[in-house]
Amino acid sequence: MSDLLFRNISQYINLSEEDFQQFVKPFELKTFKKKELVLKEGDYCLFEGFVLKGCFKICYLNENGFEQTLYFAVEGWWITDIDSILNNVPSILNIEALEDSEVLMISKKDKEHLYETMPQIEKLFRIMNQRSSVALQRRILSLTGKTADKRYLEFLEKYPGLEQRITQQQVASYLGITHEFLSKIRRKIFEK
Repeated sequence: MSDLLFRNISQYINLSEEDFQQFVKPFELKTFKKKELVLKEGDYCLFEGFVLKGCFKICYLNENGFEQTLYFAVEGWWITDIDSILNNVPSILNIEALEDSEVLMISKKDKEHLYETMPQIEKLFRIMNQRSSVALQRRILSLTGKTADKRYLEFLEKYPGLEQRITQQQVASYLGITHEFLSKIRRKIFEK
């Protein structure tokens, strides 16, 4: 169960088996059914979760009432609303399971305790937050400065195989375009 988590954190820090067991102890395994909300807009986010199995979309409704997907989280990715959990404000995000899924979840309180008792864990999450900031910056630059065609190709590269697991509407929401426009892009790309 925790092998994937061990491999994930080993990219950033070295932990002995004993330290890893101490680290993983406060995590709780939760299962979510397809279409189940892990976090609902207006609720307070009290967790961070590591996806062991399944797929999630992290999205919000824009001022026109259209869903905009920020990112997808598949096996080996983390889910949370960083603004809500850090600043103790209601979430503007929805986190929805797109498949039956399993997540290792840790509360903010338990994570803070790990920071106090295991200094290398604070380093781990600092590095992960830095990488997340870079990814979000690249996402913003892509949305504001690249054509829909290029964003679609980036999506395929960033999420290999995901297009077969989610709907075309969900892909279009991530790209910030309509489903019909996505169909035109796909046709154009696959005709080449």
